[in-house]
Amino acid sequence: MTKFLFVTDLDDTLVYRTVGDDSALAELNQLLKRHRQEYGTKIVYSSGRSPILYKELQAQKNLLQPDALVLSVGTEIYLDGSDTPDLDWSEILSPGWERETVLSITRKYRELVRQPDSEQRPFKVSFFLEQDSSTNVLPQLEAELQKNKLNVKLIYSSGIDLDILPYSSDKGQAMQFLRQKWKFAAEQTVVCGDSGNDIALFAVGNERGIIVGNARKELLQWHNEHPSDYRYLAKSFCAGGIIEGLKYFGLLE
Repeated sequence: MTKFLFVTDLDDTLVYRTVGDDSALAELNQLLKRHRQEYGTKIVYSSGRSPILYKELQAQKNLLQPDALVLSVGTEIYLDGSDTPDLDWSEILSPGWERETVLSITRKYRELVRQPDSEQRPFKVSFFLEQDSSTNVLPQLEAELQKNKLNVKLIYSSGIDLDILPYSSDKGQAMQFLRQKWKFAAEQTVVCGDSGNDIALFAVGNERGIIVGNARKELLQWHNEHPSDYRYLAKSFCAGGIIEGLKYFGLLE
């Protein structure tokens, strides 16, 4: 056995967003905790949640303390339990990010409903957007942001959540930043997800990917359109699917 970099989404990937069987989570926690102690494996949670919502989930589900937290859809990295975002990552995201200009453009679209203040972050502007409206609104909004030469990307997931981020930011870019910082090869890295905002984790390179059995259709559609030997589609849900995938890749016995 050897060390690896473990990067997982939280809601409906590592843990059930609503009620579900947490016995697999307890088993996975034990396996990862032991692997970290014995081999130096690194554990990273990569979530769309803000720090406030992460702390709620951490207390509720008794999550293992990670080596790094990637929050707010990849726009904030917290190392070793720190409450302060990593400055090196923030400096990468800053050039060309004009938050106020983004807000002034989004105000024109009545279909965009601002998410709570806790979810509005220095490098992230977030809205609720109904799926029925998204096919019209997203292309128009993207065109207008481009016309204003704004260096941004739009991430739409779960049929409701729209995040606007700096172009150089997403879960995949944040994972690469940590992978290079800690000197893990792509082959020593495994990423896990269930929804559209996790595509960035799977699309970035040759990292091993685990798609849990309860994955949403936007991720499954992308997976079918971009097949890869490095990716495993689990049958089990959430943590059970992650255990299945880690064993498939030979990272756990």
